[in-house]
Amino acid sequence: MQDVVYKSWAEKLKEEFMHSLSEEQELSMVHIVDTISKLGLSNVFTKFKKDALHFIASNMNMMTAGSKDDVLKTALSFRLLRQHGYDVSQDVLVHFIDEMLPCKEEIGSELTTDVLELFEASHLAKEGEEILIKTKHFSYQYLVDSRRFLDDDNVSQQVTHALKVPCHWRVVWFDVIHQIHAYEQENNDTNKILVELAKLNFNITQSMLIEELKDLSRWWNDLGLIEIIKFSRDRLVESFLWTVGIAFEPQYSLLRKCLTKVATFILVIDDLYDIYGSLEELMSFTMAVERWDSGELQQLPECIKICFEALRTTTAEIADEIQKEKDCDDISIYLHTAWGDFCNAMLSEARWYNTDHIPSLEEYLNSAWITSSGPLLSIVTLLCTTDGESDLLKDKLQECQDLVYYISLITRLANDLGTSAAELERGDSPSSILCYMVEAKATEEMAWLHVKKMISDTWKKINKELLNNSPEKQTCVNLIVNRARVCQFIYREGDGFSVPNKDTRKQIKGLLIEPIQLSVD
Repeated sequence: MQDVVYKSWAEKLKEEFMHSLSEEQELSMVHIVDTISKLGLSNVFTKFKKDALHFIASNMNMMTAGSKDDVLKTALSFRLLRQHGYDVSQDVLVHFIDEMLPCKEEIGSELTTDVLELFEASHLAKEGEEILIKTKHFSYQYLVDSRRFLDDDNVSQQVTHALKVPCHWRVVWFDVIHQIHAYEQENNDTNKILVELAKLNFNITQSMLIEELKDLSRWWNDLGLIEIIKFSRDRLVESFLWTVGIAFEPQYSLLRKCLTKVATFILVIDDLYDIYGSLEELMSFTMAVERWDSGELQQLPECIKICFEALRTTTAEIADEIQKEKDCDDISIYLHTAWGDFCNAMLSEARWYNTDHIPSLEEYLNSAWITSSGPLLSIVTLLCTTDGESDLLKDKLQECQDLVYYISLITRLANDLGTSAAELERGDSPSSILCYMVEAKATEEMAWLHVKKMISDTWKKINKELLNNSPEKQTCVNLIVNRARVCQFIYREGDGFSVPNKDTRKQIKGLLIEPIQLSVD
């Protein structure tokens, strides 16, 4: 009943917002689009946002022909347009950057806000865009130096938030509560409507997500796998939360369900290879997954047999659910192949560990991008979001091949950054940190910086993939890219997945359990 009331109220607020827009506000359309995006309301204002972005793109030349005062609006427009697939030239920012550099010793809230937007825009750089790379270095240093002296708390908080995680790398839904609190501080009538609508939308979405989690918990408990394979982590809730970060909108219910099921099995199988199985047992298990046949498992422990049968049953269920909803041909072969590739790569890493082999960084990454689970989860994403025609699906898989590799690379490298210290201490399987340390005779700190640079450079390649896509492909691209954002969030302060920390528990509580207090509650 409460959801019905909330939805009715949300519709009224949506109408109120649309009626509040005036011709004068068209000039600040870019700020409105940014607010809608940050408050998690893009799916509420789909058509409005699409039309607004087209309007902004059409007026980009007028902005860049203006004065220095237009730096904030132009930088923000550049970022939003690139994030949404418009291939805007970096040259639109040259005029402003040249004028800003002489001011780098000045400190003030207005100047800092301008530099902050240039910093955010610089994270949309493609490879070879030296203007944006130069802008990133200058703006980062300026923001680090100036934030201690700012007398505007709101601007200071915005700078701290951006330096922690730039906007382009953030998980929108994980950031919504922060943005609601931030926009509540602003004295702006339009923003007040959007903030109230964002609170309602958050509570409506949270209620939907809780029901999905209940269904998944019943599935997991009925499967009974975790009671048999005592060696594995039980992370259903965390797995679901991370899929929410990839796609929180109502239309992606099937995607969240399938990704959560796959993610729980990724953990189980990862633990089977890392903790439980002998090399001989893992070779037999890998062969069984490749052939999708339990005949290879007859001599193995019962728990491994049960694990394989549960994987096979769940994969068949996922395929059936996707086929029913998408009305498509049998897609099982895609899932079987992806699981086979994943297990083969896991076996390679198990061999390294069992023979004390430390591979070169290149050899490590040739396997590690697959064991990151990026390709497997990307296949599931594409299957759940592509129309049923088999030729269309094959084309989409081919088109997204490079993007999937880049996302998987970031997933693995971010994981290694978050877990390397503990892994080095325990003497676990090689990571990118260890491989680089041995290969380059580098310190752990040097290796850590090298991997961070690899992540930054890979984002430049991803940024190119974001541009000039069809609307259908753009949807898949955004969902796949969200996987990198979620992974960087998980491992930002250590291993937030294998060993859920206070931050992880706080996220679960805030996003899945506690609704936001409304003004009439």
